[in-house]
Amino acid sequence: MPECDEVMLTVRITAAERALLRRLAQSHRSDVSEVVADGLLDVLPMLHRPADAYRLLAALAPPAPCAQTVWLPAALTDLLVLAAARVAQLTGVRLGSASAILGAAVRLWLCQDPTRLEANLSVMHAGRKALAVA
Repeated sequence: MPECDEVMLTVRITAAERALLRRLAQSHRSDVSEVVADGLLDVLPMLHRPADAYRLLAALAPPAPCAQTVWLPAALTDLLVLAAARVAQLTGVRLGSASAILGAAVRLWLCQDPTRLEANLSVMHAGRKALAVA
């Protein structure tokens, strides 16, 4: 049986966060899954200090009534497992699933200024286009 390159996960977010994700995806001519992956690449590397880990946990506190299904590269979902272990190491709080750390990371990323999110995505997508042309 061949290995799957992508993993389907569900992220719990608010309606406003879901609308922002969709708007970001539309403005960058990509899909929501790609925007979520880009957001994770922006957020996960910063989980080195306890303060950052606690900020990530705080993103889980408000209710998130909407479910958004995303497809992520398997390697990125492996990073979610490592990030959850790092959060547990720094805070003593274990997140029960990859979807929980995904939700926290996406919500933490989306709480930034939307203009900054747009700019970061533009930089990421410009880099991809340059690699595709080369």
